[in-house]
Amino acid sequence: MSLFWVMIRQLAEIQEQMASSKKVITREKWEKRLNHIRIRKEDMNKLVMNFLVTEGYAEAVAKFRMETGTKSDMDVAMIMDRMAVNKAVQCGNVEDAIEKVNDLNPKILDTNPELFFHLQQQRLIELIRNEKIEAALEFAQEELAPRGEENQSFLEELERTVSLLVFKDVSNCPVRELLDISQRLKTANEVNAAILTSQSHEKDPKLHSLLKMLIWAQNQLDEKATYPRIKDFSKATLENPAV
Repeated sequence: MSLFWVMIRQLAEIQEQMASSKKVITREKWEKRLNHIRIRKEDMNKLVMNFLVTEGYAEAVAKFRMETGTKSDMDVAMIMDRMAVNKAVQCGNVEDAIEKVNDLNPKILDTNPELFFHLQQQRLIELIRNEKIEAALEFAQEELAPRGEENQSFLEELERTVSLLVFKDVSNCPVRELLDISQRLKTANEVNAAILTSQSHEKDPKLHSLLKMLIWAQNQLDEKATYPRIKDFSKATLENPAV
């Protein structure tokens, strides 16, 4: 967070100067500016808590709250219920996931036809994965085809999914990625976001937004100055400016 605000302030100063050449900011000057930034520990704790809640780390939420006294806007039971849905989708138990979502809030699927279609599509994918061909064809015809008739994008997705049945060797199928675990994760993330939204909670951690803002600030500052930038965000180490 402190790096972001330093970049914003420095960018504003440089833009005002409208210099023809890039300004060089030494590491010493940069770190001096960083040292003047003060962020309250409680704000950092709130940021961490927001990440833990949004990502569904229920046990970590309880422990962090006990150790720091930081309050969360969602109790542990709600987090565990949401993660149970997430786990069901990632394990391929889509019917169970749908039941759990409806137990949490029936309006989630009632008011989100795209999400419901994607869950039904995932059910079809699981039937194909388990080589239940007849069941897959019947399910596609009875449950998904009617929705495809009402929505062109649904129809296109259904056709892509059913094309998995055409290939005996799925490795040759142009849409074989639908059988990858990443497809389950994609569907699970969509369900997770919908549940969070229904609970009046942001679907992405604030930390992700701050990181995007930091990357944007660096890209803007790159055009105006040479400075100790961050190349590896996983380590957050400053590089010496190239002169």
